[in-house]
Amino acid sequence: MTINYHTLSNGLRLVHVTTTSQVAWCGLAVNAGSRDECDGHHGLAHFVEHTIFKGTVHRRAWHILNRMERVGGELNAYTTKEGTMLYSVFPHQHLSRAIDLLADLVQWSVFPQEELDRERDVVLEEAASYRDTPSDAVYDDFEDLLLAGSELGHNILGKKEDLENLTREDCMRYLKTLYVPGNMAFFSVGPERPERVFRLAEKCFGGMSHAIAPRQRHVPQMVEPFHQTIKIGTHQAHTIVGARVPDMNHPLRHALMLLNNILGGPGMNSLLNVELRERRGYVYTVESTLTLLSDCGWMEIYLGCDPDDVRSSLHVIDRITSRLSQDLLPERRLEAYKKQYCGQLVVAADSTEFMAMRAGRGLLYHGTVATIDDTIARIQAVTPSEIAQAAAYLKSDCLSSLTFQ
Repeated sequence: MTINYHTLSNGLRLVHVTTTSQVAWCGLAVNAGSRDECDGHHGLAHFVEHTIFKGTVHRRAWHILNRMERVGGELNAYTTKEGTMLYSVFPHQHLSRAIDLLADLVQWSVFPQEELDRERDVVLEEAASYRDTPSDAVYDDFEDLLLAGSELGHNILGKKEDLENLTREDCMRYLKTLYVPGNMAFFSVGPERPERVFRLAEKCFGGMSHAIAPRQRHVPQMVEPFHQTIKIGTHQAHTIVGARVPDMNHPLRHALMLLNNILGGPGMNSLLNVELRERRGYVYTVESTLTLLSDCGWMEIYLGCDPDDVRSSLHVIDRITSRLSQDLLPERRLEAYKKQYCGQLVVAADSTEFMAMRAGRGLLYHGTVATIDDTIARIQAVTPSEIAQAAAYLKSDCLSSLTFQ
């Protein structure tokens, strides 16, 4: 695997990761998400992600839908609070087709009104379906409370009343303002020579010249810890407990990544799974997630359990995080945690999809793509003191919780 970089004259940054796989990926990572919406337009970033496929100056929705599908590929996208990924996977010989299509979408989408009206119903149904799943909805409501008062403190899917009023002009303005060379990164993974990839990108994206417009992003203010329970009439309680942590560029970011995996990573031997499920039988499921943005971050622990066991479970979590913040992990135990996490990273890196998304995000936010070896080296360098410092963000006086039951 080799990594090559290039920058077009208009400022669009490119990265190509050369592999031996016959399957290729390419796409655009866009530094634009739900935090870039204004009041009255909540859900616009996600709505644009859906409707960007609905027609361009050169293609109708049906042609866009079939362009990659006809050769066995796929076209997809997703939106987060801070970014959007627009990408395609395909047999590698169809690279030029994929790049041409992506360039058409970001430069020439026209958002036909009849398509917008049809897709609006789809997005509203998606939002309603999401609310019907408490284990998902509790995350959004917790983050709304944790990030209250900021542009991050609202659901990515948006509000029903806002979605119903979004117009073609709103979508066009968002696209022309934020889907611009200086605000995007192009990524490619596959067996093609980097020179060919960059030449195709120049041909398709080189005509983009509009600069990024000023925008308002603010670091969310810290809120007082909260503990809320909302009655929704379910048999199982769904609880999120968490706190704010530093951003993706903070010196403790790798310690936070390791701590997150120690507490509630995918392994059945994670601390919380062992303590809450295996030893006490309090929970059906428990997992920890870490979100690191450009200027802030947060860690969340989700647990699904009987309502009668919520208080006891939270007590156990508080005891574990407090112990980690006060008592340094023995070197031998920390090495075992590192070995497990690094092994998981190696397994994940075998996926070309993982590699592609990592390349796009890395170039967009850091200007470079960290290899798995780079990341493993950073994880191996984490000290017991850094784990304690990371765990201090989860001390009892910092934690907030929200329960649906």
